[in-house]
Amino acid sequence: MSKNYTLLKKDGKARRGEFRTVHGTIQTPVFMNVGTLAAIKGAVSSMDLKEIGCQVELSNTYHLHLRPSDEVVRKMGGLHKFMNWDRPILTDSGGFQVFSLSGMRKIKEEGVYFNSHIDGKKIFMGPEESMQIQSNLGSTIAMAFDECIENPAPRDYVEKSVERTTRWLKRCKTEMDRLNSLDDTVNKNQMLFGINQGGVYEDIRIAHAKEIRELDLDGYAIGGLAVGESHEDMYRVIDAVVPHLPEDKPIYLMGVGTPENILEAVERGVDFFDCVLPARNGRHGHLFTSEGKMNLFNAKYELDERPIDENCQCPACKNYTRAYIRHLFKAKEMLAMRLSVLHNLYFYNKLMEEIREAIDNDCYAEFKAKKLEAWSKKK
Repeated sequence: MSKNYTLLKKDGKARRGEFRTVHGTIQTPVFMNVGTLAAIKGAVSSMDLKEIGCQVELSNTYHLHLRPSDEVVRKMGGLHKFMNWDRPILTDSGGFQVFSLSGMRKIKEEGVYFNSHIDGKKIFMGPEESMQIQSNLGSTIAMAFDECIENPAPRDYVEKSVERTTRWLKRCKTEMDRLNSLDDTVNKNQMLFGINQGGVYEDIRIAHAKEIRELDLDGYAIGGLAVGESHEDMYRVIDAVVPHLPEDKPIYLMGVGTPENILEAVERGVDFFDCVLPARNGRHGHLFTSEGKMNLFNAKYELDERPIDENCQCPACKNYTRAYIRHLFKAKEMLAMRLSVLHNLYFYNKLMEEIREAIDNDCYAEFKAKKLEAWSKKK
């Protein structure tokens, strides 16, 4: 049994658990709020995150390595101290960012050579470099360095890529064990999650899951999804992979997604989620509500005295009207983005709380059906 993860309850395949870390216990399923550069885009502070129920903040290894640099963060006492956040932080490995820089990278066995998107400077990142950067950041959970494959990709390339990702994972584990043993390490209790890859090929995915589960990592992620494949393919892959990952470790679906995606993935046994969608949509006036999506730029909200969502207790809904926040957007006032991002992140964090409650009460299927029906309405 895992000493860190406790599976408290199952409702069908949906899992309700607790994940214990040096920075606090995470109630799962959980949505991690994405703060790429150690801040949520939209002028949302770490104090705000606590107010809206955020359990885990996610930051980006690649971007923080470029600025202010992981060495600066280390000298400032690590990411928790730097951004004034005392709850868990997950840092991704930089693998997805390297994937997105396809025109500026060269993948080799030792790692990846690429150019900075900021100034074109040459950078090398391999498993050891990614672990060192994440160790300097001192995050609670570090992600293994992997290759994120685009979909669709030829089967022979996927097979070779997955084999390399496995070799890199073993190097990550060795390096993390070394770094955690050093006297001057920021967080000696840093955890490592491995990443399952394999495109949309179920047999490759399953074989990879079986191989990496033998490494007895702190958790396991399903990567390389939400990068162009259909939702049906994504759900098919999750259905195939989850049964072959350890039941006593958390499962993280990377970069996913919409509220509907989350409901479907929870039903298939996923515990951790992250996505830029709620913050990005909020910054453009696209809001999630208990009755479906809302575009605040619509003229019908010009004189609307109601809050964004009459069933919501977020700071925006408790204090401001649709008409006012719409005006702020039209006037290009930053407060519009701030209030809307706060609302969307509160919506996601509250949704996860309701999901946990539904699993606790053995009514997840009914809960999911009601949510999907409510969200299908046009606003």
